[in-house]
Amino acid sequence: MNVGSFVCSCADTCDIDLEGARDGIEGVDVAASSRLLCEDGLPAMERVIEEYDLDEVIVTCPEERVQRKLRRVAEQRSVHPDAVSFVDQREGAGWVHDEASATAKTARMINARQAGLEAESIPRSISQEAGDSVAVVGDPETAAALAADADVTLIADGREYVDSAADLDDVTIERGRVVGVDGRYGDFTIRLEACVTEDCISCMKCVHEGPDGAVTRYPVDIDPDAPDGAWTEVCPTDAIDLEGVERTLEVDQVVYPAANRQTRGGRIGFYTAPIDAATIAAVKRHVGGLEKPDHLDLEMDVCAAGDSSQPGCNECVEVCPHDAVERTKIDEVEFHKDACQNCGACTSACPTGATRLREPSNERIAREVEALLRRTDDEGGWLLNRSGSDLETPIVAFVCSEEADDALREYGRLAAAGKAEVEYPPILPVHVNCTDTVGEAHAMHALACGADGVAIVGCGGDCLHSGPDPKADLVDRLNRASRDLELGERFEFFAPDPDEPGAFVEAISTFAVELEESPVPEGEHEATGETDDSERENPAFDSHGWTLESVRAILAHVEPEREVIRGLKDFGRMAVDDGCTFTPTCSTLCPTDAIRRDEEGAVLEFNHERCVNCGTCEEGCVEDAITMHDGLHLSLLPERRDDASEPAWVTVHDGEMRECRNCGEPFASEGTARKIEGEVGGIVAGVAPSAAGSVFDYCDNCRAQFLYDRGGGPSGTDGAGGAGGTDGTGAGGERQ
Repeated sequence: MNVGSFVCSCADTCDIDLEGARDGIEGVDVAASSRLLCEDGLPAMERVIEEYDLDEVIVTCPEERVQRKLRRVAEQRSVHPDAVSFVDQREGAGWVHDEASATAKTARMINARQAGLEAESIPRSISQEAGDSVAVVGDPETAAALAADADVTLIADGREYVDSAADLDDVTIERGRVVGVDGRYGDFTIRLEACVTEDCISCMKCVHEGPDGAVTRYPVDIDPDAPDGAWTEVCPTDAIDLEGVERTLEVDQVVYPAANRQTRGGRIGFYTAPIDAATIAAVKRHVGGLEKPDHLDLEMDVCAAGDSSQPGCNECVEVCPHDAVERTKIDEVEFHKDACQNCGACTSACPTGATRLREPSNERIAREVEALLRRTDDEGGWLLNRSGSDLETPIVAFVCSEEADDALREYGRLAAAGKAEVEYPPILPVHVNCTDTVGEAHAMHALACGADGVAIVGCGGDCLHSGPDPKADLVDRLNRASRDLELGERFEFFAPDPDEPGAFVEAISTFAVELEESPVPEGEHEATGETDDSERENPAFDSHGWTLESVRAILAHVEPEREVIRGLKDFGRMAVDDGCTFTPTCSTLCPTDAIRRDEEGAVLEFNHERCVNCGTCEEGCVEDAITMHDGLHLSLLPERRDDASEPAWVTVHDGEMRECRNCGEPFASEGTARKIEGEVGGIVAGVAPSAAGSVFDYCDNCRAQFLYDRGGGPSGTDGAGGAGGTDGTGAGGERQ
């Protein structure tokens, strides 16, 4: 594939050195520039596309109208419109940075876009059938607006619609107040409660006799607080029930303006206030079914909830803000892809890679970060490094593509229009669907690539997904980890307000000034996304393995005093106390094979590299002998244990095996044998009075034979004989 890039200075309104930007671009077949690409530069752009037979084009242009124009030109030269992508060199660089910084940043952003496109996932979609029934609660105007496209039921919710200005001729009116809504798109159940039953014939007797304001006419219903009295006896069909009668209504979609928002961004098919034209359009679009992008890759065979009969990891269920993940059974997690809003919360929280965001994938994000921080090689001409770079403090910024990105663009426009003085450090943007996408793996990878700092730029209290301070806990944990790695604090969350550019400029500038130069070289690390464990395969770029790879890259340049790196939630150390009876529960339950048993030596071993700290072993241990400790324990990593024959494994419990008194074979740990003997020893006491020792001193085979013979203990009662000799006789005489 032939790739070309085009840099424009927007009629010299951007402080960009076009030649310098071209020299900093790498990985393309041709880099060209123009002071006004969309006008004077168009003929030259067409010639370059033809001369180099370009299949893909990257252009610096943030203006949507001009983007459409450039796509048409590229399409006329046989470049597919989807193969034309754009980089914001203006609002995000040339209008808010000095020339040198804007030039360097523009080149790096083009490099990052190219690297990201190479890792772009192939689009995939999902579909779900649904009916055309829509329930609208207490909003006659919306009900009327939808009536031509759907089977609409207007739930009165205590209101009266006799004098409604809305055209409700094609709308079914239901009495009752909503007491609950369950289900999801295509299968909602609304629970209604009314004081008038379905036997009502709307004869108006209760309206005439009832207390003023307590009974509605259309539909007929009674206020739950209406006083009891003789007037309730006037109904000819006995349809009045002041205690309330509950019934259910099944629909495909629900419009409920007054409902508490169950999820910040809403759910597909469930709409709360504000109800506007976009909401009505969405309802109509989803009538009959939907087709939407498939946002997730799932590999549930590595899920840490597992088939364990224990809850295990519950991260995805807890963090999903859209009700798209649920635990259907104690050890089973189900994803409803039709409800997924592509925020990435479940994927950044999942330690094993069971759920991964398709676009941008972790690999794409990794490649963009690496390109943003990579030095141009000597042949590229212009070195972007610490000695000659115009970016003295490289800061990777994970930017939410929703409100946060809009705010940053507004800052650029304010600066260009002379409405505000806006100039801030040249943060290197990686656009994500939502800052929920960002987890410890993404952040630690940025440090491993040489970033001096990592800014998470999101929507703050207005976030459509996570609510206020969505990344406060993550930032605290990451700064704890970076301190333990002797890097100091290098993470911060920012929520730019489009109306207060000064506050953001001050905050990000203070953050940049306080950052010390990282000891990790800029641009040298390239993630593989793989683990070093050849015996266990995990999905590439899973959070646990990717984080560990990044920490190892950092450790090549730092010497932390602490042995435990705190703050990294996907790592745990297993401690086992003397209560362990060496049952196979923990090793059987462990979803990542981080625990193994050596039955011959009654040894329990633990692999810290594999442990994702899901807690399944701790929950499932029948003796409550296991305690998990958070954090990455450097001393347990195999490369730091050269004296061990199997350095990835450490012994966490060394028990003693009980040997069979008859055949001499080890058959159970001493702890297990003592526990069983303590629990049932009194019950079986005396079953073999002549036995030498306890029946619990014999293995299963010998015990079975011994109890079968019954006549006495094994021959020789000192344990030298066999409970069932090969000659067919036992201590009790000739076998029958």
